Parts: sequence; structure tokens; C-alpha cells
Amino acid sequence: MTGDHYFTAEPATAAHPREVEFSVAGRDYTLTSAGGVFSAARLDPGTAVLLRKAELPPAGTTGALLDLGCGFGPITCVLASSAPTATVWAVDVNERARELTAGNAARVGAADRVRVAAPDDVPADVTFAQLWSNPPIRVGKDELHRMLLRWLPRLAPDGVAWLVVARHLGGDSLHRWLVEQGWQVERHASQKGYRVLRVTR
Repeated sequence: MTGDHYFTAEPATAAHPREVEFSVAGRDYTLTSAGGVFSAARLDPGTAVLLRKAELPPAGTTGALLDLGCGFGPITCVLASSAPTATVWAVDVNERARELTAGNAARVGAADRVRVAAPDDVPADVTFAQLWSNPPIRVGKDELHRMLLRWLPRLAPDGVAWLVVARHLGGDSLHRWLVEQGWQVERHASQKGYRVLRVTR
């Protein structure tokens, strides 16, 4: 056993690359994953619910989209495929996750439109038309709140954030907290114990 978590910056766990296959909106994806990243062996069930139930950006979407906590990049690759004229920022503290996402963006033909970055490397003047995240609940409530307080204000004035949170891990309390912070929050969908939240100004 190691002390690695998927939010470890430089995982020491052996990579053991593997293929992960899934389908979203009629398109099949085969991406490379590896040990030491979030949900390394499969598409995470919460991510699957988010991609199935949230409103994917239409093809004509322009501007910047954010995949916050990108893991090996499934959300990034779906966003880049759905919105072929948008730029997708894939942000993760985990170096291995960023490397995998960059490779997977190339696999789906989107390497030129995906910007993979550590959180501190995203230019301060970039704002986002959409923010997508299956946030890392297990970092703890305080850290989760700090993360959202850092990134949600970077939405464009008419931007939207799509979040998925397991109900038993505090999906409803996160909904209430976001409202307390002044955000408009709609429970857009519930499936398999997950809440899909639509967050706007």
C-alpha cells in the first residue's frame, strides 16, 4: 500500500496503463487510464451520470470550458468532441492525470484545443463559459469549499457550472452551501444516488 490519493500531486503508485471504454451521446470513447488517478479502472459512476444527464455544450459553443479535476480526461474528451470550436481547460493537481488527459485529447483529435494545466498554471484572465466537475469530495469539506470558491467566480456572467455529487457524500448539503454563497442552484437530475447540480450566477 502507498499513501497515494487521486489528489496526490505526483503519485508513486505504479502506473499499469489500461484502456477504459464508454459511450456518451452516441459516440464511443476508448481512453488510456493508469493507477494513481481518480477512478483508474473505469468511467466513474458519478461522471457517467453527469455526462448522461447534464446538457452537453452544443456544437457551436465557443470560448473556454473548464474540466475541474480532470482525472484521465473523460469529461475533457467529451466536451472537446461536443464543442469542436471551444477550448477546453483540463485542470488537475495530479501530474499523471494531466499527462493521461493530454494523451487522450490527442486520441480524440482535440490536442490543439485542450489546455492541460495544474491549478496555479491557468492564466488569471481566463473566464469560462462552462465549468464541469465531479469534485473530489474526499479531500474534505473545507478543501472542497475552497476549490469551488476559487473557480466558480471565474465563470463568465452568463456561464454555467455542472457538478455531480453523491447524495450520501453530501450532495444536498453542498447544494445548500452554494445557495448560501449567493449562487443559483438547480437540482437538474438525480440518478443512482447522484445529484447533478446546475449552478449559475
